[in-house]
Amino acid sequence: MAIFCIADLHLSLSVSKPMDIFKGWENYVEKLEKNWKNTVSDDDTVVIAGDISWAIRLEDAYEDFKFLNELPGKKIILRGNHDYWWSTATKVRKFFAENKFDNLSVLFNCAVECEGKWLCGTRGWINNSDEDKNIKILNREIHRFNMSVSEIKPDGKEIVAFMHYPPIYNGTECEEIINIMIEKNIKKCYYGHIHGIDAAKRAVIGNYKDIDFHLVSCDYAGFCPVLVV
Repeated sequence: MAIFCIADLHLSLSVSKPMDIFKGWENYVEKLEKNWKNTVSDDDTVVIAGDISWAIRLEDAYEDFKFLNELPGKKIILRGNHDYWWSTATKVRKFFAENKFDNLSVLFNCAVECEGKWLCGTRGWINNSDEDKNIKILNREIHRFNMSVSEIKPDGKEIVAFMHYPPIYNGTECEEIINIMIEKNIKKCYYGHIHGIDAAKRAVIGNYKDIDFHLVSCDYAGFCPVLVV
């Protein structure tokens, strides 16, 4: 029983927004399905760190979530910046229950105990301006991350953080979120959002402030869930 992570699936099984038009994304759904089935077992858990479906409305994402539900393992999802179908976590959970998507759950304003670890996280935000709108979104994500880590029991289990946005990118650090990780002794953070070789060069992959950062966007990960180590 293991924990895996992947982000930025950008599924469009029921809407017309194929990713195959981008270099390196040819036949990506088939690649993802094959790699997933060769890597993940039914007893494993996969955290999907945002940008899951291109659907605009939740009901339009049915085929995408049906596809995910039928893949091996339990899936825990976070919201990404392109998950326009997301309205509230309550509605998403209700949608999963009504459609008997029993292998799907949500990580939002909460923490999950899994395989001897605590899983926490939020969408996150890149703090790149002093505009009021930017600060408002940043403060909201800081609050949500605090809500998530506040649910973790002080039982000594390892804590792993998952985000859609990288907490640090191109030299710009989301100091408040990183400080929460340091305060809570979180040593591992998995994130997505970043695509392409050039963009990945500006990401932090490896140790920063005693935290191991891992980029798990679908194309960077070779369309295969990454083992959480």
